[in-house]
Amino acid sequence: MNVHNIMEDVVSERVDNLYESLLEDNVAWLSCACENCRLDAKSYVLNRIPPKYVVSGRGVTHSTDFFSTDNQIRADIDALGMEGIRLISETKRPFHTLSRAECETVESTGTPVFNFPTFSGSILDGATFEPISGAEILLKLHGENAPMADKTWSNPAMTYRSTHGTYSFWVRPIQAEAIQESMRFDFTIEVSATGYKSAVSSFSVPVESEAAPRKSLDSTYSLKIRDIILFKDDGNVANDDD
Repeated sequence: MNVHNIMEDVVSERVDNLYESLLEDNVAWLSCACENCRLDAKSYVLNRIPPKYVVSGRGVTHSTDFFSTDNQIRADIDALGMEGIRLISETKRPFHTLSRAECETVESTGTPVFNFPTFSGSILDGATFEPISGAEILLKLHGENAPMADKTWSNPAMTYRSTHGTYSFWVRPIQAEAIQESMRFDFTIEVSATGYKSAVSSFSVPVESEAAPRKSLDSTYSLKIRDIILFKDDGNVANDDD
């Protein structure tokens, strides 16, 4: 069964239209309209609206007719699109101007690999449980800095006001000896932020090897890391092990 979220098509078209309108109007706050920034804006919208799945050509036709006549849905998408574009213009990721092909660091070698899920989590204030901006999060794999699968993913990562204290990583695949080989990988997260005590959190991930590296994100293959709480600095180092 081929299931498709038609909202991806609708959001992609409307966000591209917003970018073109902003470029035409030469708005001062729009700092970039590259492919990666557009993908970030589209992801921002898609993460905030319910999906609408179709499984047939007739479903696509009916849904397209529905969206063309529902002004409220278009208005909601446009409002979120503008919000996402503004936030992304304020906080551009490294390498954001490169093409998708230039950003990829994973090559198909014809050998099995361990593909890792995307990791995400939040950094919160221990007194208020509000998200912390400006925190630096370093991900280590078996004691070494974990390499990323794409240049637009940073390690260490940072939290920003626009991301509400959240961070994410996508670790580069590791070569395996055979398909369906099972292995457990040990990760450590080191977190620091100005005015707060540093924190360390550890977790393990069991992974089964696959025939080839994954070169695109899959929302079903992700892992939410337990929130990390930082406390105001008193000169000590806190350890928070999973």
